[in-house]
Amino acid sequence: MKYQNILTNGKIQCTICPRNCILDEEQRGFCHVRKNINGEIILDTYGYNTGLAIDPIEKKPLYQFYPTTGVLSFGTLGCNMGCQFCQNWQTTKNKTDPKTLNYNSPQDIVAIALKHNCKSIAFTYNDPIIFFEYAIDTAKLCRQFGIKTVAVTSGFINPEPAKEFFSYMDAANIDLKGFSEKFYEKNCLAKLQPVLDTIKYACNKTNCHVELTTMLIEGENDSEKELKAECKWILDNVGADIPLHFSAFFPRYKFENRKATEFSTLLKAYNIAKEIGLNYVYTGNITNTETSTTYCKNCGKGVIIRNGYQLLEYNLAPDVSCKFCGTKCDGGF
Repeated sequence: MKYQNILTNGKIQCTICPRNCILDEEQRGFCHVRKNINGEIILDTYGYNTGLAIDPIEKKPLYQFYPTTGVLSFGTLGCNMGCQFCQNWQTTKNKTDPKTLNYNSPQDIVAIALKHNCKSIAFTYNDPIIFFEYAIDTAKLCRQFGIKTVAVTSGFINPEPAKEFFSYMDAANIDLKGFSEKFYEKNCLAKLQPVLDTIKYACNKTNCHVELTTMLIEGENDSEKELKAECKWILDNVGADIPLHFSAFFPRYKFENRKATEFSTLLKAYNIAKEIGLNYVYTGNITNTETSTTYCKNCGKGVIIRNGYQLLEYNLAPDVSCKFCGTKCDGGF
C-alpha cells in the first residue's frame, strides 16, 4: 500500500487523506474501512458495495459531461468526512461487516456497464477517496474498454494520492460544502483548505472535467457574505467556466430537525454566482427549468434546457457550439 508511513511500536499512519490517522494493529481509521492489519493498511470493503444502479449522468450532478447518458453508479461503506447533515448516512456511517454486502470485482462492474451500454462508471454514494484501491483498479479497467470514469467526492484528500486519483478520473463533482473553516470544523469535522487545494489541483493541473456542488443549509452556509466569498474564490482560482450547483438540503442524520432548503435560498445563491461572473450555475434537488438550464456564455440563450434530469431542448451543434452564435460550450461531450 503506497500511502502509509511505518511508525514505531507497530503503528502505521494512513496518508490517503488529511486526517493522517495513526493506527495500532487491528485499529481502523476515522473512515472505519481502512485498517492496520499485520503492519499494512488494508481496505476491507474492497469489492464489497452497497449496490449498483444506472443513473442519468445529471444525477451526480454533472450537467456538462456527456449529457443524458447513463452512468453505472456504486459505492461502499464508510467516509472520511463527519458531516452532521449527511444525506447518505445509512451507508457512510454504517459499521456492518462489509462481507454481508454485494461483491463485484472491477471486472464484474465493467462487464455490467458494457452490458447496459453505460457511457461511464461513477464512484459515488460514499467518498471514493476511502475506497481508493477499489476505485482506481476499476478506473484502470474502464480505460481499456473506453468507459469514462466519474468521482463524486468531498475532495478531502492529500496531495500525493490526489495526483494518482485524478489521473484516472475523466470527470468529478467535488462537494464544496461551505466556505468557512468554522462550518467545516463544526459540521463536517474536517478542514476547508485541503478541499480548496484539491479543487485547484483538479481544475488547473489535470484533464479531469470538474463541477462543484454546494448543498445549502439555511442558517449554516447560506449567508450572502459567504456565498459571495465562495463565488469570488472560484472565479479567481479556477475561472468562470466551472459549473457550480447549489443543491437543496433535506433533513437527515443529526440535522433531522432542521427545515429543508427553500427554493428562494437556492435562487439567491444562483443570482449571486451569476452576478460575480460565473458562466454555468445551476440549482438542484428542487426542479426548476430556468435554473437547471445551460446557457451560452456568449449570447445567453439556452443551449441545454432541462426540467430536473429531463432534457427538454438541445441547441448545440455536433461540435458543441451554440446553434445561435457559434460559441463552444465548455465541458466533456
